[in-house]
Amino acid sequence: MAGHGGTRPGIGGAAADIGRCQLLSLAAFAVAGAGGLVIGALLLLPVGVGFLLLPPAATALRRMSDRYRDWATRWTGTVISPPRPLPPRPTPPDGGPAGRHRRALALLGDAGFWHDLRWAWAEPWTGALLAAVPLALVEYGIFGVAVQPFVWRLLGDGNWYAFVLVDSTPSMLAALVLGLGFTAAGLRLAPMALRLHARWSGRLLAAPYTTELVRRIEHLAGSRADVLDVQAAELRRIERDLHDGAQARLVSLGMTLDEATRLLDHDPTAARALLHEVRATAQRALQDLRELVHGVLPPVLADRGLGDAVRSLALDSHLDVHVEAALPGRLPAPVESAGYFAVAELLANAAKHSGAPEVRIRLSHTDGLLRVTVADGGRGGADPDGSGLRGLRRRLEPFDGTLVLHSPRGGPTTATLEIPCASSLPKTSSSSGTG
Repeated sequence: MAGHGGTRPGIGGAAADIGRCQLLSLAAFAVAGAGGLVIGALLLLPVGVGFLLLPPAATALRRMSDRYRDWATRWTGTVISPPRPLPPRPTPPDGGPAGRHRRALALLGDAGFWHDLRWAWAEPWTGALLAAVPLALVEYGIFGVAVQPFVWRLLGDGNWYAFVLVDSTPSMLAALVLGLGFTAAGLRLAPMALRLHARWSGRLLAAPYTTELVRRIEHLAGSRADVLDVQAAELRRIERDLHDGAQARLVSLGMTLDEATRLLDHDPTAARALLHEVRATAQRALQDLRELVHGVLPPVLADRGLGDAVRSLALDSHLDVHVEAALPGRLPAPVESAGYFAVAELLANAAKHSGAPEVRIRLSHTDGLLRVTVADGGRGGADPDGSGLRGLRRRLEPFDGTLVLHSPRGGPTTATLEIPCASSLPKTSSSSGTG
């Protein structure tokens, strides 16, 4: 589970957070109702009716828990990993009593179902009360501001507002100030209460450890297959480039040398011309080999690190590319390679499709995370499922890396990739610059 602040600043954001607290307080009744239905179905299992009631009750409870997971993500940025889906409804010919019986038994063996039930029992008593604190402060504060100035004269002996006896104009003003303080405190506490509620919900609703472990194994197996596919494709590319480039030129060079040797005695002028051709062919073969090596591991990346390698890409681009690199030192070589080729792909996409004259690239490394942002002011509308971006995600997956693309039509386009890693080698390149 990971999170970041998702609430909006200012009075409007605080008012929205108060409304969310109100929604959580009211939704707690629905949570309690769904949990009660599940408990009732469990109690009726011995008489057989529970096998019929448990699946729909569990489905209703899962819908509620999924909604809370969605709220936590949208309101606070806290991502709560979902459990495995509930056992599906049996289809004919297994849709009879025997199929319903098996489905209910499968629910009883599902750890996510029991996590949902535990949360449904605790949410009305803990999470809802937590969300109700800022809501109560605001409502009580508004009562002090909107009601106390007008009712204290009508009540004869006055009345108490919090710890203030309102029976005179000075005490009424004190209650008014106190009400404003309660309101401000509630507005200030609302975002904090939502974050605490999301954290508490995450502890109860996050997928069980076994589910996370299975997902991790599946992810690693898929990443391993992707790595093998990428490696095989890279080897095929190298073989093709060698066959069509340097190898073909070297074969031609050998044949030309043979011809020059035969002409050397009786036609030195023609032999000399062929030797000039051999020299030119050798130079082109050397250039092919250099380009091939550059495509496998650019020398500037191996020698100077990711920051200077990206600046080299910026210098080679026909766009106006600004690079800001704030890296503490060298990163692991595989991470640098993945980051370099990802930036190269994004920069090529910007040059081909964006129509933007300028691109900004920022590289940073904080809290064990390499973050690279490539932004352009082009026409936008980039397809996140395009083959190039799919290839980038496959390149990042073995490192648990992510790629997030924001490209509305009309622009701008911002691609952000993140790779967990540690800075491991001494610094060898400058920390910032522009290309």
